[in-house]
Amino acid sequence: MPPKKSFKLLDIGCGEDRNAIFFARNGYNVTAFDLAKSGVEKTIKLANSLGLKVNAFQANINEYRLNEKYDILFSTGSLHYIPKELRADISSNYREFTSEDGIHMFSVFVKKPFIEAAPEKEKNSHEWLSGELFIYYNDWEIEYCIEEIINCNSNGIPHKHAMNRILAKKIKIG
Repeated sequence: MPPKKSFKLLDIGCGEDRNAIFFARNGYNVTAFDLAKSGVEKTIKLANSLGLKVNAFQANINEYRLNEKYDILFSTGSLHYIPKELRADISSNYREFTSEDGIHMFSVFVKKPFIEAAPEKEKNSHEWLSGELFIYYNDWEIEYCIEEIINCNSNGIPHKHAMNRILAKKIKIG
């Protein structure tokens, strides 16, 4: 449903626009970033052609830190680029710059011994453990969390991924 007010939403690792454009079409004030310059350019071009405003820019997920608050942080298929040693720092930054009652909607690929490695074999990808995403939200209200197996056909090769998904709400403590 379209928002009742203009929520500030950050799409982390926006790729080539699919989610950023969806949110902008539905009334969100969207900021989006990705490492790939081509993806950012495609996002801006599509937004402009549809008469939408999306503030998209190029940034490295491991180096970029937030310096303004957002109501919603969204990421799917990008958090696995964060190495283990940076996860606590990045999570802390994301949590600090989330408005009261703001939410994080995140999905991350997790390793399962019974699922073969994806055929893409990305060099910059870092394994997350099952449930690891959830530990960063022990003081937030968990609206939804799930681990699921999904079918994928990227590169034209059918395969599976295990994913952890969370929708967590920042609550006022005290």
